[in-house]
This record gives sequence, structure tokens and C-alpha cells, in this order.
Amino acid sequence: MTAQTETVKSGAGRIVISVDAMGGDRGPAAVVAGISRSAKKNPDIAFLLHGPKDTLTKLVAKKKPLTGRVEIRDAEGVVTMEDKPSQVMRHGKSTSMWSAIESVRNGEADVCVSCGNTGALMMLSVVRLRKLPGINRPAIAVLWPSRSASGFNIMLDVGADIRADEHDLLQYALMGASYARNGMELKRPRIGLLNVGTEEHKGRAELKAAHDMISENADTANFEFVGFVEGGDIPGDVADVIVTDGFTGNIALKTGEGTASLIGSLLREAFKFSPLSRLAALLAYTSLQRLNKRIDPRRVNGGVFLGLNGTVVKSHGSSDATGVSAAVKLAFKLSQSGFSEKLAARVASAVSLPQDAATSQDNNGTTS
Repeated sequence: MTAQTETVKSGAGRIVISVDAMGGDRGPAAVVAGISRSAKKNPDIAFLLHGPKDTLTKLVAKKKPLTGRVEIRDAEGVVTMEDKPSQVMRHGKSTSMWSAIESVRNGEADVCVSCGNTGALMMLSVVRLRKLPGINRPAIAVLWPSRSASGFNIMLDVGADIRADEHDLLQYALMGASYARNGMELKRPRIGLLNVGTEEHKGRAELKAAHDMISENADTANFEFVGFVEGGDIPGDVADVIVTDGFTGNIALKTGEGTASLIGSLLREAFKFSPLSRLAALLAYTSLQRLNKRIDPRRVNGGVFLGLNGTVVKSHGSSDATGVSAAVKLAFKLSQSGFSEKLAARVASAVSLPQDAATSQDNNGTTS
């Protein structure tokens, strides 16, 4: 064991996060810059960094906040965005992504963070970490800027699986509620089921069945079910958690990201129209910066894989240092709250009592 490894392992109270340094569009330099930002802000984080050792050693050496906070795990292979998940499963043992997930599987790290290929990351996570007992389909949950008091809503699934029946949607509601409690500190989160209308007679058969099942379990699972919600409620203040299938959720997510980008471009274009417009932009600079911060997808970067024996945070493939740091911040918060253990207890209670998702409690007696 190297001196650097000993420093990471012996850091008092530090949470170890496993980071895949490769696979993102901006390369390992952006990832190292991102974890350096996190290390500078938070002394309680240490990292296992996976990728080509020679390359990463040089990058880490340039970042003073990472001194004594990083152990580099040599992994020469890289999972590209073009690689098929099945190919990665057969030939990917030497990759940084595989190595990063293995660290969580072996109990060396609390959470895995990767900017890499989503499909490959999900398949590797399911195969290596395994699904929680009783979970049929894992889900990816994201934070969505909203008008709610917390400033964000949670939506799941956004692409782990394009299908979901009523039982899956109930499990998403339970997992989303647990995420809201531990990731956003909401004691009794409001759950909404995405549909084409709010009337109970609308929607596909599985949505109507899921509506009844979620409603029946709301009290015992300690969340408020607000019923059906529409697309306009995703950024609204009606629900804290929006439940949907991965096909619908992924389209909504990509539409939202594209709209945010369009708004930013239109604002920049509008304020360049004339000298008077540029003066108005200067006067409104502080407000515009605040708006930009609210809609900037980098600052809410990080989709959480739910339903696994371990926590995996998927950072956007094009993440820069700001985006990587945001994903690490989310990973740290979930690990600090004991999220994986609480979610496992939540799902176990739902499996043992399928009609009554009994409230599970952590060692302090707080609802998971």
C-alpha cells in the first residue's frame, strides 16, 4: 500500500467516493478539476480515481487540494459513448468504469460517480452491484429546477428502462420518496404520477392501476400522494417527486435541457440587439446571473441509479469541472445520509408487505 493510499484510508471520518476519470466528452482533465473543486470545499471527502495511472498522476499533482486525498487505481481501458453495453460486459474488465463500480461492490468506496456511457454504466451497475431484493427495474432519478420551496423536484425514471408496469411505478414512488427524504431532507414528500391529464379516468391501464396502488400505500409509507400530474407540473410546486416510465422521463429530460439552452441563447441574442439592450443587460447583470444559475443543468448534474446494492451517480457526459463537482456533492450527501441502507430497508418493507409499504426507520428512529 502506498503512502497516498494510507492517507486516503486513514482520513478521519472521510467518505470515499469512487470516480471514473474516463469516458466523459471532456476527458480526465475536467474530472480531476471537478474533484479538486469538491476537495477544496469539503475536507470530509476522499477519492478513488480510476484510469490510466501515468495520465492521472500528472493531472492530480497539479491540484493542491487533492494532496493526500486521492488513490489512483490503474485502468487502461475506456468505455466510449459508442460502446454497446453488451460489449462492455464481455470485454470491459480492464476499463475505468468497471474498476470504479468494483470499488463500491468491494466496500472500498461508498458511491460511484461516472460521466461515461449511461447504458453501459447501468448494465455494469446492475450486474456487479445487483438489484435490491424485490426490485424489478432500477430507475434513474434526476433533480429538476422547480418553483417548489426546495428549488428542485425529483423525477424518475429518466431512462434506466423504457418500460414500467404498475408494480414498477409503485417501487419508483417508494424509491423517490426515500431519495427526497435523504437527498432533499423532505420529511413527507409529495408524490405525483405523470399522465396526460389529472382526471382519474385518463391514461393507460397501468397508470390507473399504479394510481390506486400508490394511493393505498401513501400513509404507511409516509408520503403524500397528489394523484396524476401533467408535464407542466414537472417544474411546478404541486409535487416533490414525479413518477413516470423511462421512455417518457428521458424525453422530458432532454426536452427540458434543450429548452434551458434555448432560453439562454435567446436572452444573449436579445441583449445584443442594440446599445440600449446592452445597457439593460448590464443593469440586469445580477438578476441574469441568478437566472442562469437556476437553469444551468451543470449545477443540478447527477442522475442517481436507484434500486441497487450501492449508490451510483451518473454525471452528464459533457460535464465540465462545475458539473463533476455538482455530481460529487450529490454523491457525498447521499453517502453521508446512509441513503443506500435506508432505501434497502424501505424496499424490503414494501416487499414483505406488498399492500402496505411499511415505514422503515434508521438507527436514530427517523423515517428512511
